[in-house]
Amino acid sequence: MSAESQVETVSSSADKARLAGALLLLVAAVVVFYVLGKQDLWVRVVALLVLLAGAVAVFFTSDPGRRLIAFGRDSTREVKKVVWPTRNEALQMTGYVFAFVAVMALFLWLTDKTLEWVLYDLILGWRR
Repeated sequence: MSAESQVETVSSSADKARLAGALLLLVAAVVVFYVLGKQDLWVRVVALLVLLAGAVAVFFTSDPGRRLIAFGRDSTREVKKVVWPTRNEALQMTGYVFAFVAVMALFLWLTDKTLEWVLYDLILGWRR
């Protein structure tokens, strides 16, 4: 393995400009919301939402945005391939888990009380 693997990220200046524009729109949305402090709340919220929608739209036109959309589509496709358990199987497995938890709780309680009895009553001789 003498050849080192290198990760090369290709990002055009247009994508960098889109990301910068999306970031500026995001900052502008927050700034405009507070600058319009004397206006009605609905005006401030509409301005905030419009600028946020613009920031999201600009982000999704960039390469990272398109890759995010592709990732979401691929994830949805993979989730559709999953074989989900039937209701009966899910209830049965849930019952097994509850039964195991109850048995383990009982075991730990008995272990704790046994160790408490051995240490405090037999070894140290403390009576309560």
